[in-house]
Amino acid sequence: MKIDVNYGICESNGLCVFAAPDVFDLDDDDNLHVLRETVTPDIEGEVLEAVRQCPRRAISVDD
Repeated sequence: MKIDVNYGICESNGLCVFAAPDVFDLDDDDNLHVLRETVTPDIEGEVLEAVRQCPRRAISVDD
């Protein structure tokens, strides 16, 4: 599975960073960065929680 972020609607509010800090990061300018694009079993739960918590639904996971 791969993480897909629609940066056009992402508000960079950081909820995904709190849910999955090893996967998402905000830089000093509040730009979202995906640190690990491939979802492995060890981070799957955190990534799915980040998807659920995104208020703009900007994050998705594709098979």
